[in-house]
Amino acid sequence: MKAPASKNIVPLMIICIVFFVFGFATWINAILIPYFKIACELTNFQSYLVTFAFYISYLVISVPSSFLLEKVGFKKGMMIGFWIMAAGAFVFIPAAMTRSYSLFLIGLFIIGIGLAILQTAANPYVTILGPADRAAQRISFMGICNKTAGIIAPLLLAAVIIKPSDSQLFKDIQLMSEVQKGHTLDMLISRVIAPYLVVGCILTLLGFLIRYSPLPEIDKLQKEENPDVTGHTKIFHFPHLILGAVAIFFHVGSQVIAIDTIIPYAQSMGMSITSAKVFPSYTLFATICGYLLGISLIPWCISQKTALRICAVLGLVLSILVIVSHYSVNMLGYQVDISLWFIVFLGFANSMIWAGIWPLALNGLGRYLKIGASLLIMGLCGNAILPLCYGFLADHYDLQKGYLVLLPCYFYIVFYAFYGYKIKKWNVLT
Repeated sequence: MKAPASKNIVPLMIICIVFFVFGFATWINAILIPYFKIACELTNFQSYLVTFAFYISYLVISVPSSFLLEKVGFKKGMMIGFWIMAAGAFVFIPAAMTRSYSLFLIGLFIIGIGLAILQTAANPYVTILGPADRAAQRISFMGICNKTAGIIAPLLLAAVIIKPSDSQLFKDIQLMSEVQKGHTLDMLISRVIAPYLVVGCILTLLGFLIRYSPLPEIDKLQKEENPDVTGHTKIFHFPHLILGAVAIFFHVGSQVIAIDTIIPYAQSMGMSITSAKVFPSYTLFATICGYLLGISLIPWCISQKTALRICAVLGLVLSILVIVSHYSVNMLGYQVDISLWFIVFLGFANSMIWAGIWPLALNGLGRYLKIGASLLIMGLCGNAILPLCYGFLADHYDLQKGYLVLLPCYFYIVFYAFYGYKIKKWNVLT
């Protein structure tokens, strides 16, 4: 029997805070990528190693994190996750002092490890703490927390590390002597020390707070809600789960591309970084609008499955428009190509995809829920690989053609939304 809704309120509020931290740590990369590109003198491909280092950790640690959570429990595991993230934030201090891009990437990798542990623990809570047919609604609430932090994070970091006069400074860097350029770049990169010192301290404190919070252990809920499953001796015997993990791979990769590439794309249209810095926030705001619409319509008007299908098809259509559009428009005071706004609108299309995939992929796993959740979290390595594919295309062709990488992503998501989730046996076609 489900726990009474009133008993779920406090645990869900705690998970909301955790998802806010996810968003802050994740979407701050949108400003780090163009900033590191300038301060560390990088190509497009090299700059997107930020996302690679951050998210490849999900592939490495997601399954081991499930065993960690099994051994120490979810609350202690989340505490460890916060502390690992704090350690990664503190690595930014020596990295900035030496202007070592490699050391920055190591710090991002460590932050990603901690975040993967937190994600593996937190997402099953959202699925379990309430009725199954409202899971997408709860995930949408968490998404609002995540994306609200995503709106704040790049703007806050940009306010700290980018000054109004920097637009001219960035133009003048290439005209400086090597010695003067070195001093200037050292000055620019040192600006990340203070914010990441603060972030590291906050994450350390959050680890203590989550350990002694009233958040219940998920094992108790899982025993009540998930009977054993017969006929499945291995997790890979659940095709809808494996195909769902691939859908997560394509979804998160396409979402990060839409947010983390939009500043350089806006700069390619003649916009300065100080003006372009707002566009990730516009994209995330569009995502929040999608969440709010989903919360208001699911499940009384449309099912979470229908919402997934609508968003998947819309994402595919917008991706095509991003690639083929060449028309200058003036919106919100910006004279840019309309394709930039189609990228912003991708935020809306992406809003209900994650929330739609998770319940479908975890459906019927029973005692395999933990390992199933960890496999879905492994799909987050799409954030590591797909932006690099975009950077490769952008370097060899142009920034707009780089968005060709979005097409296979949304084609697959459409496949999963309409058919893939139904597959219960691998020999379904035989």
